[in-house]
Amino acid sequence: MKKLIALLSTTLLLSANTAYADECTLNIDANDMMQFSTKTLSAPKSCKQVTVKLSHTGKLPANVMGHNWVLSTEQNMQGIITDGNAAGLSNHYIKPNDSRVIGATDIIGGGKTTEVTFKTSGLTAGTDYTFFCSFPGHYAMMKGTFTLK
Repeated sequence: MKKLIALLSTTLLLSANTAYADECTLNIDANDMMQFSTKTLSAPKSCKQVTVKLSHTGKLPANVMGHNWVLSTEQNMQGIITDGNAAGLSNHYIKPNDSRVIGATDIIGGGKTTEVTFKTSGLTAGTDYTFFCSFPGHYAMMKGTFTLK
């Protein structure tokens, strides 16, 4: 009986850790129509870090219809985009070492997947942050809100 209780306790503990890890991993898709699959993402404030997995469900290559996922504050978005355009595709349309970027994936083309993990220690729970695609011209349609709750 003690072994059964120990086994059940271990199983419940592992299940709880798996659920916690899943809450800190977010999935989002992008397509050839310049759309993200959602305009809002959130994670529990208990997450020490968040992983965002981006899948490009389209078919066009990165140099034609590439997408990435970038997180910043609303007020920093335009500056990141302007500097990213100058940085070019080889830098994933993000200025190298841009301190305004909280997290960013690589630019990917159709059928590809990428991810980014960022720490939440510098984020304020309940504050809206902006995510967007920095590929030239995409941010107008491809943006949304990220919040720690």
